[in-house]
Amino acid sequence: MERDMMMYIRGKWVKSSSGKTLEKLNPSTGRTIRRFQAGTREDVARAIDAAQESWEKWYASGSVARSKVMYRALGLISKHRNELERILITENGKIPKEAREEVDGVLDQLQYYAEFARKITGDLVEGDTNSRKILQYLVPYGVVVAITPWNFPAGMVARKLGPALITGNSVVLKPSSDTPSSAAWIVDKFVQAGIPKGVLNLVTGKGSEIGDHIASHRDVGLITMTGSTSTGQRIMEKAASNMSKVILELGGKAPFIVWKDADLPSALKALVWAKYWNTGQSCIAAERLYIHEDVYNTFIKKFAELSKRLRVGNPAHSDMGPMINSAAVSNMARFVQDAIGDGARVLVGGKRLSGKNFGEGYFYQPTLIDGIDQKSELFQEEVFGPVLGAMGVSDEEEMIRLANDSRYGLASYLFTKDHGLMFRAAEAVRFGELYINMQGPESTQGYHTGFRLTGQSGEGSKHGVSEYLKLKNVYFDYSKHG
Repeated sequence: MERDMMMYIRGKWVKSSSGKTLEKLNPSTGRTIRRFQAGTREDVARAIDAAQESWEKWYASGSVARSKVMYRALGLISKHRNELERILITENGKIPKEAREEVDGVLDQLQYYAEFARKITGDLVEGDTNSRKILQYLVPYGVVVAITPWNFPAGMVARKLGPALITGNSVVLKPSSDTPSSAAWIVDKFVQAGIPKGVLNLVTGKGSEIGDHIASHRDVGLITMTGSTSTGQRIMEKAASNMSKVILELGGKAPFIVWKDADLPSALKALVWAKYWNTGQSCIAAERLYIHEDVYNTFIKKFAELSKRLRVGNPAHSDMGPMINSAAVSNMARFVQDAIGDGARVLVGGKRLSGKNFGEGYFYQPTLIDGIDQKSELFQEEVFGPVLGAMGVSDEEEMIRLANDSRYGLASYLFTKDHGLMFRAAEAVRFGELYINMQGPESTQGYHTGFRLTGQSGEGSKHGVSEYLKLKNVYFDYSKHG
């Protein structure tokens, strides 16, 4: 077992004030990898105090100086990237290819945001007379709390640290208790790169014990969080006490639409990725499969065959690794049993994998179910795993209506050769992202956002950078007086 992981507060690696630790398990084996600190409200307060005391000096250093720190951290991450890939494989259960892709994403995002050093601009607006002007310039929120998820534990850290730090904010980072190590590793690289004390702090522990205190602290100007909708709603409630801004990327329920004229081989390839990437544990994962009735039987048969061929097991030798924990596996079993109880048919999979090749790991079969009703839980609630329900559609109106019938609104997919349908869907499908004839994931220069219960604001692109800045107005008159 690896040595205990520390928190980072005010420029020092420290233990929890309670002296308590928590265990992190390897999802492939169910065995303990390491222990990490069970942070307390006192630890949270110390981290936020450190961030509050440091952000103004960090902001005053200028964006070019801030970008130099980020570039140095970027270089260190790139040089030692194999270490981070190994952490993602053992801590998260990613297959090597997906671990490499996530680290590529970390590097891409940090470079993208570092390049904004000279691109943060305001405006000079004409006043009511020639001698009056309005200077509109951008200022940081101050203390940013970044709460990151377990499904992309390195990529989401980079997505939040990049824009927060380049714009002059200080950060208190709270990673998921399921994946604390990758966050600590990235923080360490920023420390080695020379980030000033107090500007970047790391607090670990159970969200149920320290989350409310983080979200309701009076010195927090902005909270950015990626996670479940219920957690996001709780954060909004607590943040309201101080009117702290929130950036929330929450649940998804992506419809994947295969129209009658679709290029079926391309759609099949994309669906294998959209459903089974990261073992289906992605906010943009295909969660509802709608196939035009003219090609339904052909497509569903071929996708079932592809699902059966996927190798599941030890990430080093598989196409799909484990789920994150035992609760996630139990959740898949519940979705499948409820669907069967409603009269649906399991075409592929539907069971947890066990035996000598799987040990105590959290493995679940790629699962395809048809005969689903639109109102079923499988089509209405986020699955977040390798279970997919399918149903046929007969016309465009029905397709749009069913796709939009969701409380969530992050990603969606459409495969068709009909250019008119492409544009009509782009207008009518009410999701923050629509992938037409292609798979994801989202690009760093794209604005990752959603509608309805998917959350508030967004991340990525120049618009994502502006989320971490407030527009300040200064009115002045330079006419002569007296």
